[in-house]
Amino acid sequence: MPQITTTDVDQIVERYTAVWSEPDAAVRERAVAELWASDGVEFVEGVQFRGHAGLVDRVAEAYGLLVAPGEYHVTDDDHVTVHGDVVMFTIQLTYAKGPQVGEVAWAARVFLVLDEDGRIRQDYHLTVQPLPEA
Repeated sequence: MPQITTTDVDQIVERYTAVWSEPDAAVRERAVAELWASDGVEFVEGVQFRGHAGLVDRVAEAYGLLVAPGEYHVTDDDHVTVHGDVVMFTIQLTYAKGPQVGEVAWAARVFLVLDEDGRIRQDYHLTVQPLPEA
């Protein structure tokens, strides 16, 4: 089990949140490699994204659909909990424009299970506020 400091946790959450908003594909790919273990997996709504290639594709698709068009910003709620090698926080999409700018449009609890190097082995997204239907 890794020894996780408050600084480590803050950096993990900051880097994790930032990767979803990164416009540069090469920078995004490096960020995925730095955050997730090579055999890391993300579980979202019954779908699994495995390994760096699968995670790079997942992050790129989410960026292209949600952030690149300028509809949303990716944020977190500044409430982080740590227990051993598990980090939990809430990730959010907030409206980037329109009358609801800054309000939360979508939110999910994120549970990260870290390896001994502090990289993500398992990443679980549990939606607590779905996006409104268009």
